[in-house]
Amino acid sequence: MTAKQIHLAAHFPGVNNTTVWSDPEAGSHIEFSSFVKLAQTAERAKFDFFFLAEGLRLREQNGEIYDLDVVGRPDTFAVLSALAAVTDRLGLAGTINSTFNEPFEVARQFASLDHLSAGRAAWNVVTSWDAFTGENFRRGGFLPQDQRYSRAETFLRTAWELFDSWRGGELLADKESGRFLADGGAFAHHDDHFAISGRFPVPRSPQGRPVTIQAGDSEEGREFAAATADAIFTRHGTLEAGQAFYQDVKGRLAKYGRAPHELVILPAATFVLGDTDAEAHELAHEVRLQQVSEQTAIKFLEQLWNTDLSDHDPNGPLPSFDPAVGDLISKGRASVRMHRDPIATAHEWRQLAEAKHLSSRELIIEVTGRQNFIGSAETVASAMNELVQADASDGFILVPHVTPGGLDEFADQVVPRLQERGVFREDYSGPTLRDHLGLSSSP
Repeated sequence: MTAKQIHLAAHFPGVNNTTVWSDPEAGSHIEFSSFVKLAQTAERAKFDFFFLAEGLRLREQNGEIYDLDVVGRPDTFAVLSALAAVTDRLGLAGTINSTFNEPFEVARQFASLDHLSAGRAAWNVVTSWDAFTGENFRRGGFLPQDQRYSRAETFLRTAWELFDSWRGGELLADKESGRFLADGGAFAHHDDHFAISGRFPVPRSPQGRPVTIQAGDSEEGREFAAATADAIFTRHGTLEAGQAFYQDVKGRLAKYGRAPHELVILPAATFVLGDTDAEAHELAHEVRLQQVSEQTAIKFLEQLWNTDLSDHDPNGPLPSFDPAVGDLISKGRASVRMHRDPIATAHEWRQLAEAKHLSSRELIIEVTGRQNFIGSAETVASAMNELVQADASDGFILVPHVTPGGLDEFADQVVPRLQERGVFREDYSGPTLRDHLGLSSSP
């Protein structure tokens, strides 16, 4: 049986509790040179794509900017378009919101990026869940979850109509007849969300449609991904959780006439490398202490307890009282939605802390960790390959803890070992991101 090929992407995380911005090796999270460094390292290692998230508002906690999270980033399209000029094969994926944008403008931007990059564009389609973010936009407010995904799917399919309004071949440039362009680009879309018509101004791009990525984990999000996405960005990266998610989402594809290989599942993952496994685990412990400082631990506690805990001792036990229910003191953080029953979650945390004798900070370190790979390069390569071959994922979106140079060790040490196993490419087989991901051409 032929081994599955591993897909790898690099995430530029910005300033947050994943990165260690205070590390001596850390650089700027907003200067273009940092984006270039990470992207070119990923391309040197033959990664599928570079992934850029976005935030539409600075998050707040207790009425102040939450400065341990993403605190600003240049416009997604500006960064990715500039990176298209300094990379040749690496896919360029950007997160663009479907709640506060319009299909025509987003389609025009992605079609342009696909042209500028010669077929390497990808769109991570997300929704926005809170009125706090909506205040930055003229509509304000927010949509209930069912309406968010209804709008998102309609938004995406409307954009597809615009992309597909050009079929290719309309650019004639016939000097003898003097005819430059055949008829094309006409569109008309009318439904509960959008009423637009006209002509789309960007002729068909190399991929036709950009690769579509989706990151939802709810029932609605999984169904949206099964119906529309080429790849899904998930937090389920361990063996048991990864296999369950993998089977669930891939099992939904058939009703949409899709085969399992048409959706690539990529959990986020961090890594720490050392000359030996023991050294790597020591380094990983130090990294987690840097990522979850005493201040950060308090911030995470406040997000669950919904209470000002600035006087709480992070090295002592968890708060003895229950979380407050009501208006959130943490504004704009999607993670607070995971605490659907804050009182029950607090109870679970207390049980875990008591069983393992954990302080508040130690508990936060335990419950906020991502899927991670820790060990020598050989150990990490083996662990990644085992998860992919066991259908817990199709690969990983790697989030280095130091930006922009944190991917170098992985590129130099782990990638060659994956190549030796025959589970990762020696070189790109085609020019487009669809080629890298093994996806068919868009309709």
